[in-house]
Amino acid sequence: MATIGTLERVSAATLSKLILGAQEAAAAGDPTLAIIDVRDDDYIGGHIKGSQNVPSRTLDAMLPTLVRQLQDKETVVFHCALSQQRGPGAALRYMRERERFVAALKSKEKSGKDASEQGDDQTPTVPDQKILVLDRGFVGWQEAYGTDERLTEGYRKELWEEGY
Repeated sequence: MATIGTLERVSAATLSKLILGAQEAAAAGDPTLAIIDVRDDDYIGGHIKGSQNVPSRTLDAMLPTLVRQLQDKETVVFHCALSQQRGPGAALRYMRERERFVAALKSKEKSGKDASEQGDDQTPTVPDQKILVLDRGFVGWQEAYGTDERLTEGYRKELWEEGY
């Protein structure tokens, strides 16, 4: 069973390459990457381009929807400001919710096959998914890529220079 300490982490440099590759894939109609930013009020000052803000205070209510929305993504990356508490905690809760979702689908698929005379079940299968945490969070990200408009949106350098 996964714990916050055993979650796989991804560096800003590796994530930047994934984002640039995902932008090409999305242009071809094949989005493979999702980035979930769980910062709350500290979301101001910029965010990773293409990321989705799901404030940590709303995460539990949003998890079932989020799991369904992201079920076709190959990789889902979570982060907060430093990725020490909220980001890893969100990734772990998402992972557990996704396991419940997949188990429910498999159960539905199995019962559907038992009930179906033709065995022609239309229940979609959910592909494997890599769930990662951005090492050093947005603080580390903005140090490396804050001013890179290909990778960061809404960046306000003055907020970070003041030690936000």
